[in-house]
Amino acid sequence: MIRPITGLWSLLLSVAIFIPTPAFSQAAVRLVKPAGPLSYDASKEITLSGTVSSVLTKPSPGMIMGAHLLLQTESGVIDASLDRFALRGYGALAISGGEQASVTGVMKTLNGKQVLLARIVRVASDVYTIRNQHGIALTPLARERLREKASGQGVEP
Repeated sequence: MIRPITGLWSLLLSVAIFIPTPAFSQAAVRLVKPAGPLSYDASKEITLSGTVSSVLTKPSPGMIMGAHLLLQTESGVIDASLDRFALRGYGALAISGGEQASVTGVMKTLNGKQVLLARIVRVASDVYTIRNQHGIALTPLARERLREKASGQGVEP
């Protein structure tokens, strides 16, 4: 004998039939990500050159997390955010006050202050990659893998 579906089960079944699935829901389809305060658009990259006035291993109050490079340029002091991995581990940025540097990144306004999200830092003949082309900070392990890949060591025959 077949028992009819009653009560809670029939309610759940009827609701499940009418709930749109994410594959067909227009709300689930987003072609463009909203730009957040730390979003990185490589098409807006700029390069600034100047003298390093100081290197902050820890941020001052009001700054975003991670290390910072204060760069004295012709237009004033620029706060270049290096992120938390730039001064640590394999391939860490080796720089100190008084050195000439060139920083490539995207300028952002955070808490009413201009901050350069640094992607590449050039000091003398050395080039340090801080973030990838999407603005994601490179860990020491990621920097080592990039070096191995570039030199051909990490490639399987």
